[in-house]
Amino acid sequence: MSSPRSLGPRYSSFGEKKRSQNGERAWWMAGQKSILTPEFLITMSSSIRNRLLEFFGLRANVVALLVAIVVIGSGEELWMRFIPKYLEVLGAGALVIGLYDGLKTLLGAVYAYPGGIIDDAWGPRRALAFFTGLSIAGYGLVFAVPHWGAVLAATFLFLAWSSLSLPATFSLVGKNLAPEKYGMGIAVQSIIRRVPVMVGPVLGGALMDRLGFRRGVRIAVLVSAALAAVAILVQRRISSDARGARAPSPRIGAAFREFSPELRHLLLSDILVRFCERIPFAWVVIYAMAQPGIGAQQFGLLTTLEVTTAIVCFIPVAYLSDRYGREAFVVATFVFFTLFPLFLLEAESAAWLAAAFVVRGLKEFGEPARKALIIHYSSGPRQGQIIGAYYLARDLTVAPGALLGAWLWHLGPRMNFAGAFLCGVLGTISYVFVLWRRRARPARPSIG
Repeated sequence: MSSPRSLGPRYSSFGEKKRSQNGERAWWMAGQKSILTPEFLITMSSSIRNRLLEFFGLRANVVALLVAIVVIGSGEELWMRFIPKYLEVLGAGALVIGLYDGLKTLLGAVYAYPGGIIDDAWGPRRALAFFTGLSIAGYGLVFAVPHWGAVLAATFLFLAWSSLSLPATFSLVGKNLAPEKYGMGIAVQSIIRRVPVMVGPVLGGALMDRLGFRRGVRIAVLVSAALAAVAILVQRRISSDARGARAPSPRIGAAFREFSPELRHLLLSDILVRFCERIPFAWVVIYAMAQPGIGAQQFGLLTTLEVTTAIVCFIPVAYLSDRYGREAFVVATFVFFTLFPLFLLEAESAAWLAAAFVVRGLKEFGEPARKALIIHYSSGPRQGQIIGAYYLARDLTVAPGALLGAWLWHLGPRMNFAGAFLCGVLGTISYVFVLWRRRARPARPSIG
C-alpha cells in the first residue's frame, strides 16, 4: 500500500489536496469579486454604449434631428397619406387629385434648393424651427377650411418640413459622420422616419372609420400641430454652430456645374425610376380601398406591412453597402421600384395586395446606399446646394408624372400600372448600362 508521500511532493494527503483546491477556488472567486465592481460594470456598460453609438452613427446633433423627425412624423402620418381620399370626399375630381400629387412633387423639388441655402445661412437649429412653423400654419389652414381648394393652398405650407429640411438632414450626416458611415447614418434616419408610418396610418384610419373622413382628418390635423410645436423645442438641442464652414454664395448654375459624372448618371436613372413611382402614387389608396374588405384601417395595415419590410432591410443592407460597395444595392432598389406596379396589375384580392405592399417595402432596399452615394458625390463646400439642386432637377422633371398618372388612370388602372412599369424598366437598364461602361474602363478608386 502506498504511503501518503507517494501521492507526490505537492500533497501529503487527500485532505491537503482538497484544502488547496478550495483555497484556489476561493482565491479565484475573490478575484472575480474584485473585478465585478460597480466601477468596472459602469466602465464596461459605457464602452458598449459608445460602440453602439459609433456603429449606428448617433452623434448628438443627429440624435436631436431624429427625435424631431419622429415627433413631426407621428402627427403627419395620422392624416397625410389619406389626403387623396379626403380630397375626393370634399368633392374634388380626378384632375384635382392629380394636381395635388403633382404639386406635392413640384414643391418637393422647388423647396429643396432654397432649403439648402437657408440651412447654410441660418444653421440647422433656426432653419428647422422655421420650416416647422410653416408646416404648423398649413395644418391650421386645413383644419379651419374643410374645402379642397384650402387643402391645395395649405400644401404650400405643410410640406415645408418634409421638403425644405431635406438638404439639412443629408448635410448633418455628411458633417458629423465619416464617409464609411454615410450609409448607416442614412439607414438609421430612414428607420426613424418610418416608425411613425407603421403606427400613424393605422390610428388615423381607425379615427376616420369611426368619425368619418371630414371630422377625422380635422382632429388628426390638430394632433399634428401640437406635436410639431413639441418638435420645435427638440430642435433647440441642435448645437448652434452645427452649420460648419461658411458656404459659398448661392448660385444654382455653379451647383449644377459641380455635378460629377457619376452624380449625373445616377440622376438620370433616378428620374426614370421616380416616374415609375409617381405615376400610380396618388391612386394606390383609391385602388386598394376599392377592393372588397379593404377600408381605411386595412389600408393602414398594408402601409404598416410595407414599412416593416423596409425597416428589416435597412441596417444589414447599409452595413454591407458601406463595407462592400453601394452600386449593386442601388440596382436592387430600382428593380423593386419596377416590380411594384407589376404586382398591382394582379392585385385583385387582399392577399395580392399584401404581396404588392411587401414589394413596395423592398423598394427601399437600397435607398440608404443611393443617398450615401449622393452625399459622397456632393462632398465639398457647396454640398447643401448640390444636394438641393439634385432634388430640384429630379423632382421638377418627375412632377408631370402625377398628371400623366391621372390621364392614364382615366384610361384604366391597368394602363396606369403598365406605364409605370415601363418607366422602371428603362431607369434600371440605363443605370446598369452606365455601371457596366464605367467598370469596363481602366480601374478607378472605389467610391463605395
